[in-house]
Amino acid sequence: IVTITGDPVAAGYVQSLAHPGGNITGVSIDAGPSIHTKRIALLREMVPSISRLGCIASRIQWERGVGAAVRAAADAAGVSLISQLLDLPGNATTYGNAIIQVARDGSDAIMVLDSPDVLVNRVSIVQSIADTRLPAIHAISGAVDAGGLMAYAFDLKEVWKHVAHDINAVLRGDNPADIPYYQVSKFELSINLKAANALGIAVPPTLLAVADKVIE
Repeated sequence: IVTITGDPVAAGYVQSLAHPGGNITGVSIDAGPSIHTKRIALLREMVPSISRLGCIASRIQWERGVGAAVRAAADAAGVSLISQLLDLPGNATTYGNAIIQVARDGSDAIMVLDSPDVLVNRVSIVQSIADTRLPAIHAISGAVDAGGLMAYAFDLKEVWKHVAHDINAVLRGDNPADIPYYQVSKFELSINLKAANALGIAVPPTLLAVADKVIE
């Protein structure tokens, strides 16, 4: 089995990233707790006045440890956290309701965590957030292509290349137990200037200077 997953060790799929030890290998898109700190910092650089952060996540990833990491990142940044958890699979209605709820609860910004379900529903998620007129940071770059304000995300093309490499190795007879999990290390910042203009946000030049992708 070749997978794209979060932390396969925490999920109990493998013994370690270096030596999976079973019949599962692949790519881990989990970059550790610091990724949440980085996303909150980028969002706050875009909108320094943020004090109450709404977080949209799946219930299963939240309960597997992501929730504790996000809470720690919010505490370190000095912002209050307002979370809305969804059971999967989600749809336009469930994501829309969750986004409306964090807005009603007083969030002045939103962070959407990554999952395959979020990727599938990215267009409706972006539209629902736009309806609230709140700034948001996404964990999937496709959300910015769909009109979202900003994203700090792994390179999905890079991920699929590593998956293809592992599949090729397995088909050639390599034992998955001995094929190390690849852990993503490259993340890209994407910014949508049209979305920023719609929110009345002047994007700081410092962010534009480090952005990997700017949509005008």
